[in-house]
Amino acid sequence: MNLIRRGQPVSCVTAAIPAAPVLSAPGAVTHKMEGEQLAIDPTTRILIILQAGTESHEGRARALHSMLYAKELAAAGATVRLVFDGAGTGWLARWRRSDGPVSRAAELFAELKADGLAYEVCDYCAGAFDVREELSEAGEALTGSYMDHPSVASHVADGFQVWIL
Repeated sequence: MNLIRRGQPVSCVTAAIPAAPVLSAPGAVTHKMEGEQLAIDPTTRILIILQAGTESHEGRARALHSMLYAKELAAAGATVRLVFDGAGTGWLARWRRSDGPVSRAAELFAELKADGLAYEVCDYCAGAFDVREELSEAGEALTGSYMDHPSVASHVADGFQVWIL
């Protein structure tokens, strides 16, 4: 093990990072420059589960990125579903409120919803994180087909890959 002591010079080695390989299968993802439209296999199915809470910067980053990933994947042709689970149920409640500036994540969710994004909200977790009444009054359907939670197994059985943020 090499230890670096204070005051000693540190040498750095830099190397070019090769581009990710381009998959040659029909309909596979190819890496393109920003602004170019990607097309992925239309049978690709992704379930994004947002569990991050509203109380931290990390949670805000996960919420935003769940929306960015959903938008990009849907635009590229994938079927995307979103589950608000655990502390993530608080995001939906926050985004539905009109008591402050609208966040980028809230704007993306509104766009996705308008485009027909399928999403679920965990009934049990909405109650555990004190947003059940607010979401129910707003007309959000709460689900709990497996032990009062959305069923992950049913999505996997339907061919979805599961991503948890």
